[in-house]
Amino acid sequence: MAALDLLAKRARQVAAGLFAEVPSPCISVCRMDPNSEVCEGCFRTLDEIAEWGRMEDAGKREIWLLIAQRLALTPALSQRERE
Repeated sequence: MAALDLLAKRARQVAAGLFAEVPSPCISVCRMDPNSEVCEGCFRTLDEIAEWGRMEDAGKREIWLLIAQRLALTPALSQRERE
């Protein structure tokens, strides 16, 4: 399964409340896209990455929701989900 697919799956699991503690979306692919200003690995902004360790679980779930929304706009993932 591709990294984007795994990230999308994890976002769905977090949204469904399947984790007692909200996991980090980091997949150790730390490259910022200069156009979107989000990490190409975890789809978080620099501010979201910096704040993650200090956030309560509710805030982390909000970030996961934003990640899911960003992933939905990613052409490669959207096409695979339609197939």
